[in-house]
Formats: sequence, C-alpha cells, structure tokens
Amino acid sequence: MIEMPLDDRVLTALERNPYIERRNLRFETSSGRVTLRGVVNTYFQKQMAQEAIKRIEGVDEIANELEVCWT
Repeated sequence: MIEMPLDDRVLTALERNPYIERRNLRFETSSGRVTLRGVVNTYFQKQMAQEAIKRIEGVDEIANELEVCWT
C-alpha cells in the first residue's frame, strides 16, 4: 500500500474540517513539521486548523502562524 505524502494528508484534513475555510489558509511541511499560515476569522478557527492536523501520522510539530482578523 502506497502512503499518501504528508502534504496530501494535511490538505485532506484541512479540507474536511467544517469549521475552517481553506481559501485563506496555506501550509508548508518539512521533516514532520507543519507550518500553518494565512488568515482566519476567529481564534476557534485557528485552533480547529491545528486540531485537524495534529493526529496525522508523520506530523511531529505544528507551527500555528495563522492570524485572526475579524472581517
């Protein structure tokens, strides 16, 4: 069985999370570290983005650099 690359697993988890909008979210992966960047509307959405990826196999560290900006 071929394992999905970490980028694909993170993208899938973020897309499946009903609490966040993917359009203003970016991420990078490197050696088990995922860096989240972009803008969300609430601190809840910031937390939900992190929660969506923290249990993914291969994710050892999360740098949540999302900015909260009320629109």
